[in-house]
Amino acid sequence: MELVVGTKNWSTWSLRPWLALKRTGAPFKETLVQLREIETSTAEILKHSPSGLVPVLKDGELVVWDSLAICEYLAERFPSARLWPEDQDLRALARSAAAEMHGGFGALRRECAMDLKLRTVIEPSPEVSRDVRRIVQLWSQALERSGGPFLFGHWTIADAFYAPVATRFRTYGIDLAAHGDSGAAQEYADALLATPEFLEWEAAAVAD
Repeated sequence: MELVVGTKNWSTWSLRPWLALKRTGAPFKETLVQLREIETSTAEILKHSPSGLVPVLKDGELVVWDSLAICEYLAERFPSARLWPEDQDLRALARSAAAEMHGGFGALRRECAMDLKLRTVIEPSPEVSRDVRRIVQLWSQALERSGGPFLFGHWTIADAFYAPVATRFRTYGIDLAAHGDSGAAQEYADALLATPEFLEWEAAAVAD
């Protein structure tokens, strides 16, 4: 298998399936395309991706694009990795949480881009604060139901989808307690950023 990813410091969508693929334990080739290079980025991506976007997973003759589609494929390809919860109800909730991240929280994305090399403190806009409050609510409810340490008990694709969110909260100094967190959401964010897989990605991003 080959996973084509974008610049590790910025590419949230690449990070998600990379974490999931690492969790399977399967060997794979990683191909890195540097983003934001006007002369070369698009041409390099089009060598691999029918959509002109990264990430892309190649498994033999099969080409899968879009982060969520890749993660779903990996869950089916490697059932022993338990990338979704085994419990049907928890699995449905985990998919809902991942899908909400996949399609939502536009203000947080626009105003607080992932940048693993940056540390600052901002005053969130009302739109960003609204997104943060919803994320805190979602995380808190999931953790209360599952008992943690991850959203639905053991680590799943839902956690892969929120790992870049945790980096944003850290990068921009966003106080989760000011957005309704009793402590569980911050503890969860810290746990996401302490997994061996994320630390490996971050080390490569910072070194680049």
